Amino acid sequence: MTSELDDLAGAVRSVVDRRWSPAALRAAIDAPDGFDRGLWSVLCEQVGVAALAVPEEHDGVGAGVRALQVVAEELGRHLIPSPFLGSAVLATTLLAETDEAELLAGLASGARIAAVAFAGADFADRPVTVVDGRLSGTARFVLDGDLADDLLVVAGDGLHLVDGAAAARRHTPSMDPTRRFAEIVLDGAPARLVRDGAAAALQRALDVACAVLAAEQAGAAAQALAVTVEYAGSRVQFGRPIGSFQALKHRMADLFVLVESARSAALAAGEALDRGDDDATIAVATAKAYCSESFSAVAAEMIQLHGGIGITWEHDAHLYFKRAHSSSQLFGDPAHHLARRELIHS
Repeated sequence: MTSELDDLAGAVRSVVDRRWSPAALRAAIDAPDGFDRGLWSVLCEQVGVAALAVPEEHDGVGAGVRALQVVAEELGRHLIPSPFLGSAVLATTLLAETDEAELLAGLASGARIAAVAFAGADFADRPVTVVDGRLSGTARFVLDGDLADDLLVVAGDGLHLVDGAAAARRHTPSMDPTRRFAEIVLDGAPARLVRDGAAAALQRALDVACAVLAAEQAGAAAQALAVTVEYAGSRVQFGRPIGSFQALKHRMADLFVLVESARSAALAAGEALDRGDDDATIAVATAKAYCSESFSAVAAEMIQLHGGIGITWEHDAHLYFKRAHSSSQLFGDPAHHLARRELIHS
């Protein structure tokens, strides 16, 4: 962590500490948009989180993947719903190498949200086709797709901009209420080609998104463990805190190893991407697989170690559990990334 990244983490943490709480999380989940637009505006205006991946010539910061990871880690600690991953990371990374100055300026300010539609029911499926500049097909699991001001669609080997009014967009609730997905149906929708070579560009953008998601998972896992340790130190059974029992100490020590290892894997992936290492893709695949499995393990143990209160609706444990499992499937499950890593090795 450089001093600049430390300062960025501190700035995000300061905003979150002032404006966020368990009650705010539930209010955001129940809001029509599924996130707190006021908090998002403050993060964009005061910290500039939406401008990090935007090149400087387009009113952005031009920061690297590690800066994006720092923000994701802090947001992940509190399961904060936001357009950060879908818009400020995935969509912005796809557009960063284009001449779409107006689009990028809008994204940099946070005033506009972009969504990327590329997958079908299966992550590897590319369901949208293009004929004479018109798009047809159904894309699923589109992050913030029903809310986006700018809809980017991968079809063939091109990245296309589609008017949201020309698409049928439907919010699709999932097990995880802190992550917003949508289904996008296109039936001969007119589109403007933004860039060629979309397949390779999408894979690079997905590598960045996976590395950032891994950092988010590591941050959420760290917070889940911290909450569990605090509870174990205050919950008294048989006249002593349950955290003093050796069996629970061992379990929490094992979780600590998982959390620290996950964070190391995530940061290694971010560093590899920023350096442009030849094996950066392997580091990303490793991080996504390991962080997914670690967060799921920590979230499950969080529920177990909290006992009866851990399975109540009022406690946050079930939200961490649901985020862990939805994040493990997003952008490919651990098996997908392990297979990808083995393919690259071979």
